[in-house]
Amino acid sequence: MSQSSSKAITIASRERTCRPAVSILAIAVAASLAGCANLKRDSITVGAIPDDYRTTHPIVIAEKNEKIDLPVGAGDRGMTRSQRATLLGFLDGYDKSAAPVLTIAIPVGSANEIAAAAAGRDFARLAVASGISRNRIAMTSYQSAFPEASAPVRVAYISVKAQTDKCGRWPEDLLETSENKHYADFGCSYQNNLAAQMANPADLIGPRKPSDIDAENRGAVIDVYRQRGISDEFLGNSEVTY
Repeated sequence: MSQSSSKAITIASRERTCRPAVSILAIAVAASLAGCANLKRDSITVGAIPDDYRTTHPIVIAEKNEKIDLPVGAGDRGMTRSQRATLLGFLDGYDKSAAPVLTIAIPVGSANEIAAAAAGRDFARLAVASGISRNRIAMTSYQSAFPEASAPVRVAYISVKAQTDKCGRWPEDLLETSENKHYADFGCSYQNNLAAQMANPADLIGPRKPSDIDAENRGAVIDVYRQRGISDEFLGNSEVTY
């Protein structure tokens, strides 16, 4: 056998010896990549489960129907003093800048139909006196369900409120779960209280425009700073003696 033939056999045997090693290495890399893929998929699945009270009970800005039923007696002649005080308190939440339609629904077919119609007209006049435009007041009627009974006059308007879902949802027993997560009702009361305190729901969307600067007060503060002095207000509120 020639020397060149011997070299060819040696190289071929080396290739056959290296191929199983390369195959084993490829299988190991594929297995490791598969493990990473499973780990990534599991982390996404677990991370998608909400465990934050702000996520489970989000505060949303939506329209809400504000309404009140004012009882009217069959013997009443117009608006009473008690009805006036109650209606003024209800209209205190009316946003005059948005100017939604104020609906006054008078019962029809009830025992107090005549008295309710007179009271409804007085309610409309009181609303105009409170600053609500006359063309934003709608007088409507509804059919009373019980003709022998006295039905109330319903006053309503649409307002934009910050609100969240209702509390009291307990889908499972806290003692029968081993998951380290918040229970379903966790944070609901806090979110409802926070939403109820929002005088302007638009504050949740973005900040308001800054108010104008008091130039006189700013000049006085700068003068004290230039003199390297300490303002009287700071001295009065500070616990340090200078």
